[in-house]
Amino acid sequence: MNEDLLPTGLGTVRPAVSSGRPEPPRWSRRGFLSTAAAAGCAAVSLGTAAPAAGSPRSAVRGGGTGGTGNSLFNALDAKIEEGMRAYAIPGAAVGVFLDGQEYVKGYGVTNVDHPVPVDGDTVFRVGSTTKTFTGTTVMRLVERGEVELDAPVRRYLPDFGVADPFASAQVTVRQLLNHSAGWLGDDYQDFGGGDDALARFVASMARLPQLTAPGEVFAYNNAALCVAGRIIEVVTGTTYEAAVRELVIDPLELGHSRFSSDEIVGFNVAASHDVVDGKAVLEPSFWPQPRCLAPTGGLISSARDQLSWARFHLGDGAAPGGTRLLSKQSLERMRSAPGPGGTLVVELDGMGVTWMLRPTAQGRRIVQHGGTWPGQISGFLMVPSSGFALTLLTNSEGGKRLRDELFTDDWAVSRYAGVTNLPATTKALSGQELAPYEGRYMAQRINEEGAVEDTVIELTRQNGQLHGTQTAHDPAGRDEAALEEEDSVQDQATEMKVAFYRRDFALDLDPEGRPVGTRTDFVHGPDGKVLWWRNHGRLHRHQTQ
Repeated sequence: MNEDLLPTGLGTVRPAVSSGRPEPPRWSRRGFLSTAAAAGCAAVSLGTAAPAAGSPRSAVRGGGTGGTGNSLFNALDAKIEEGMRAYAIPGAAVGVFLDGQEYVKGYGVTNVDHPVPVDGDTVFRVGSTTKTFTGTTVMRLVERGEVELDAPVRRYLPDFGVADPFASAQVTVRQLLNHSAGWLGDDYQDFGGGDDALARFVASMARLPQLTAPGEVFAYNNAALCVAGRIIEVVTGTTYEAAVRELVIDPLELGHSRFSSDEIVGFNVAASHDVVDGKAVLEPSFWPQPRCLAPTGGLISSARDQLSWARFHLGDGAAPGGTRLLSKQSLERMRSAPGPGGTLVVELDGMGVTWMLRPTAQGRRIVQHGGTWPGQISGFLMVPSSGFALTLLTNSEGGKRLRDELFTDDWAVSRYAGVTNLPATTKALSGQELAPYEGRYMAQRINEEGAVEDTVIELTRQNGQLHGTQTAHDPAGRDEAALEEEDSVQDQATEMKVAFYRRDFALDLDPEGRPVGTRTDFVHGPDGKVLWWRNHGRLHRHQTQ
């Protein structure tokens, strides 16, 4: 791939042009997949194509009754349009499946500098929803008898290892897919664009420390999904991307779902945007992603394709042409038998085979994922008991706020599926009740250059809540010039507040002390003391006992 060229929505390729703006600091570019790497990938910039023929900006089809048309979704349209204005989101696309109807619509534009309307076939990065494609591909191999979920990883990767010998030998394929492998999961090294990128990444994992024993604790683990992707490569004898296309994407006729920027030339592409002073700003440097991270978050897709993905998982396992890709039992296995539970923004019964399994007050389960990559924020959920699915793709950092409103809160699931979150009424706790949770917490990640970075959070008791200060440190010794460049960022601590609603579970609060809906929890060690704070699915070790 020629990294000095930018594919555009016109299907032409032209020299990359600098935006004239400095690259945002890496600390501001974290998400579920964290920092975008700058090397080895082309960046998508100007979305200048007209909408594809046969791809209306909105469409309703299927077996709805009563001539409802778009009226079912007027409130959703208004909600999205309001959020786009409030949170500086230039473009979005939504897909809904409800009562046999399929609703797909684009909003806004692909690019603030060269605006082209977004439609249902406009492509975005879907981030971590890619994991469900990895899991589904593994299930195809399971049905073919080539992989067993409860087999050790070393059956397929004999040389596999992390820092802990026991975990290296014992961890299973299922534990990779339900995020209970137990080692440090945020490893974002870049091993280039070659076909060996994933193999090199997995080999490099030998230094990853073990946080918990395999199968015991849920902690979101991007690196584990890369191991699953490497198993796919070894078992199929081809690259991860080629295997997923052959086994899943092509049979399902997902014509706007690809892994490489080279493959989307000619598509209408939603460019990535930062939010600066309340306005969306084009940021081409946000788009690139290391190839070795493809199994954990590399898919580029459209709202229409994502809705087809939902319909497949809500169906009986057949592709559009009638070919059976999976049995209905295998689809149900993917969203049942959860691993260890906890929180990942919402409460979880645990993870199935790459699906977040979210409880509701009504006892019916929400099956969910979504993704975060700089400037590309998406949500995806299904309520199988209601036959309801919702997907949202956005092209701005501001998309986080809108996604939380639609996918974390009750707004969408209560309207369209009749379910709500588990109750969470916060209460002020006494100083004695809060004391076990107070102290310093630390988490680590490995950045794209292979350096270890620490995040430190100090939690203190204030007015019946916990107040926190988060700072980032780089103990791995990058050169002095690099550190000086980031000093202004690292010196800016992030303030946070949490309030408990039941033992060990808390809601995040906004600066005014109001719950924002996202949930977090604390994990006790064998001695009964608080050992971890699980924040956004990551384990932060309690340093002060």
